[in-house]
Amino acid sequence: MNEIKPEIMYEDFAKLDIRAGTVVSAERVEGSEKLIKLLVDFGPHLGQKQILTGLLKWYEPKEFVGFQTIFILNLPPRKMMGLTSEGMILALGLSDDQKPTLLKPKRKVKNGEGVR
Repeated sequence: MNEIKPEIMYEDFAKLDIRAGTVVSAERVEGSEKLIKLLVDFGPHLGQKQILTGLLKWYEPKEFVGFQTIFILNLPPRKMMGLTSEGMILALGLSDDQKPTLLKPKRKVKNGEGVR
């Protein structure tokens, strides 16, 4: 069971830039057993961003293409395997013994649409 995290103020949550994006392309990162490189469309205002995810254990890259899901965009860029990740994909159930579930809006929304 996951540990319950400490209470935060709404202002802390409001700092997160959580948005919907659609994966345009996805490919395995050469030399990595975990990483998939996603190119994600966040609409005309934000454009496309490269996001790396460590979900290769559970998902084939082709499963991401065309999929709209939720990302955090205002984390500092992170270098992995010589590539830069410009955000983080959100998923549920990240224990090592079960496949994570990707979040999917109930209906398609505009890319770049934010959480409120």
